[in-house]
Amino acid sequence: MNASRPRPRSRAPRISRKIRKVRITVRVAVAAALGLVSLSACASDEDAGHKEGQIDVIASFYPMEFLAHEIGGDHVHVTGLTKPGQEPHDLELKPRQVAALGKADAVVYLKGLQPAVDEAVKQSGARHVADAASFTSLEKHGDEVDGHHHGSDAEKGHEGHDHGDDNAADPHIWLDPVKYAEVAKGVARTLAEADPGHRADYEKNAAALTKRLGDLDKKFADGLRNRASDTFITTHAAFGYLAERYGLTEEAISGVDPESEPSAARIKDLHRLAEDHHVKTVFFETIASPATAKTLARDLGLKTDVLDPLEGITDESKGHDYFEVMESNLAALRKALGTK
Repeated sequence: MNASRPRPRSRAPRISRKIRKVRITVRVAVAAALGLVSLSACASDEDAGHKEGQIDVIASFYPMEFLAHEIGGDHVHVTGLTKPGQEPHDLELKPRQVAALGKADAVVYLKGLQPAVDEAVKQSGARHVADAASFTSLEKHGDEVDGHHHGSDAEKGHEGHDHGDDNAADPHIWLDPVKYAEVAKGVARTLAEADPGHRADYEKNAAALTKRLGDLDKKFADGLRNRASDTFITTHAAFGYLAERYGLTEEAISGVDPESEPSAARIKDLHRLAEDHHVKTVFFETIASPATAKTLARDLGLKTDVLDPLEGITDESKGHDYFEVMESNLAALRKALGTK
């Protein structure tokens, strides 16, 4: 649809510089961890609440923490690398966090989302690593994702619309309950490898979580079935997999990278799209700045609302956990799309 849309030319070099900076930072952190950080120095908040017999699991950010807690239950002590309210894409690790990765019994992360974590995990030598991106199929998404042609068949490897110049695949798989369930099964296998004595419990917990995610998938499919519009506008392209799953079209102000700035041509496109597809709401996020979304909504005379990408739970979140926030997202989409 928008394959010829111009993209900001400065974006790729800026991302490349960011990756180089991350690699240098992580190497320095690794050196500091090996030379300066003792076991006792790393035992502060990582050991808080640790119970005897539990294995130590480090999770990169909230969606991975949630899986580790739900599947691991009482057998795991989970430490998150990303604090609530912290933008996960730009995370920089401290030396003690890098050191802890090498000592953890299991690491649960999503390769491609946090460059600092990717580099640290690679250098950590951790034996039991669950990379969420390896447990399901990923696609390349730009600032527009049209799910009308694939819908519930997205999991079969059908490529999404790529209108950007990103080289990396879209990592936001947890916002599709079906893909998230596939990741849950992979995390359960990794925890069982790290702690074979409790394999049956991990498998049981994963099965229960998978069922809940299946129920959530059905709620979205049923709840979005009768709608006046298929198109929704978001701050950045975090909801591509969700759009594909339920036959919607996501139009993002910026691309998959939340730091990228929209071009004048993109803003012009959004003005036209909002009118052509009867868009009534521009969605913003709880962690990222809502300024651009609110400016666009004001210019078009539209409403604003929250569509949470669930990269972290804060006091501003419309729910206390993954399921509550996803239910809130469903309600917001139903209202914006005019469902009956």
